[in-house]
Amino acid sequence: MKKIILVASVLVASCAVSVAQKIAYIDSEYILGNIPEYKSAQAELDKVSAGWQKEVEAKYAEIDKMYKAYQAEQILLTDDMKKKREADIVTKEKDAKDLQKLRFGVDGELFKKRQELVKPIQDKVYNAVKTISEKGGYSIMFDKSSDLTMLYTSPKLDKSDDVLNLMGYKGGNKGKNIDKYEKENKLNSPNPQSPSPGNTSPAGGGPKRPQ
Repeated sequence: MKKIILVASVLVASCAVSVAQKIAYIDSEYILGNIPEYKSAQAELDKVSAGWQKEVEAKYAEIDKMYKAYQAEQILLTDDMKKKREADIVTKEKDAKDLQKLRFGVDGELFKKRQELVKPIQDKVYNAVKTISEKGGYSIMFDKSSDLTMLYTSPKLDKSDDVLNLMGYKGGNKGKNIDKYEKENKLNSPNPQSPSPGNTSPAGGGPKRPQ
């Protein structure tokens, strides 16, 4: 019985702590989209990636050309010539795959370039989020842009513009969402000052109906 009471007490205490926790969220995509350095970094990454992609595609185009030529001339080649041509094609294919892995593979050059250009900005965002969380006493800070499903989010709990302001950037669109949220709440909430249908006479008394 004592064990049951102890477990129940722990559960109640845990619920009380959970209720007391302050929670907020950010939209990392919105934040990064309002940072000029991030846009420049992303544009540079896209440019570099496109150039490397063309380089890889050129390698495979050359292999395709070699293979088609080999097929067309195969009947005229000796066995030794066939082996040499086939070996050349295999070598070219390996070179192309190695280049593709070098540019786009795990820990490849594109990954390292992204780490070089984007990670410092992401670290600044994280540090700003951490500062706001600590100053505001928020126990949990969600990211609306993550895979986490958030069925409803109050704009008043969105700290994205606070993060941007702390980093020295200007947001603003999130504030419009809060204004919209407050306006909708006012429209949906009952107005205590509006007259009831049965009381339309002006204050101070109007003309009374004759008895």
